[in-house]
Amino acid sequence: MSWLNGNLARLLRPLAVAALAMSAAACTPLGVFATFTSRDPALRAAVDQSYGDQPRQTLDVYAPRQMTAAQPVAVFLYGGGWEKGRKWDYGWVAQALAARGFIVVLPDYRLYPDVRFPAFLRDNAKAVRWAVDHAGAYGGDPSRIVLLGHSAGAYNAVMLGLDPSYLKAAGVDPSHIRAVAGIAGPYDFLPLTSEMDRVFGQAPDITKTQPLHFVRPGVPPMLLVTGDADAVVEPLNTTVLAAALRSAGAPVQEEHYPGIGHNEIMAAMSRPFRDRASVLNDITEFLRRETD
Repeated sequence: MSWLNGNLARLLRPLAVAALAMSAAACTPLGVFATFTSRDPALRAAVDQSYGDQPRQTLDVYAPRQMTAAQPVAVFLYGGGWEKGRKWDYGWVAQALAARGFIVVLPDYRLYPDVRFPAFLRDNAKAVRWAVDHAGAYGGDPSRIVLLGHSAGAYNAVMLGLDPSYLKAAGVDPSHIRAVAGIAGPYDFLPLTSEMDRVFGQAPDITKTQPLHFVRPGVPPMLLVTGDADAVVEPLNTTVLAAALRSAGAPVQEEHYPGIGHNEIMAAMSRPFRDRASVLNDITEFLRRETD
């Protein structure tokens, strides 16, 4: 059993067995974790705001409890292999970021098999457009937007940062994106596996599905982090993209966490497990530096 499973069991042990059983029956393991993990103090400022006309084109907004000035806006994109995921399961991440001084936009977006590449990127770009138009009402500064995500969400965030066509099509000035943070993302995955093929195989030019293809000077500063024990998304994805960005003269910071796996890197952003890796500190310090 991994350290995450062992510590998660200890976290849940004091809870009533009946309540846990009911939750586990209705939720994924991540849903159970999202239900019971301790959370940072922050406001859930808006729920199920529509950024499009499809059922999964909604978002939530989280904010610091106290603000004296407009804060940078963080759009967090969750992972799930472009096939699963829901924003409710990541509210604790949004609260962690909001407690560090960000207005956080947390969207759902359409997934396979309902859509394939690049529909989810277009959804994410529309969510960013919503942030530009509406974040000011929640104390955000729409000229200081940062993108971040985990796994498939890291791919989405990095693609929006590297290929400005999606943001431009949504009516967003790419200069509003001050920085991007990718957590354990796939950035260079040709040839496609069968799982990837069903999501990306319809693309007319398969090379344009790869973040590595769009590396160039002038992209937003990027932080790429991974766990060296990640058995889901090979850490080489982070190494290769970071090296390409450096070679192009693009600003990039690269962090590797020893002994940390694909799910553990996200768990390390939660209050119970932050002593395992400095993921949250590294991300928020980077994003703050790039938006101050």
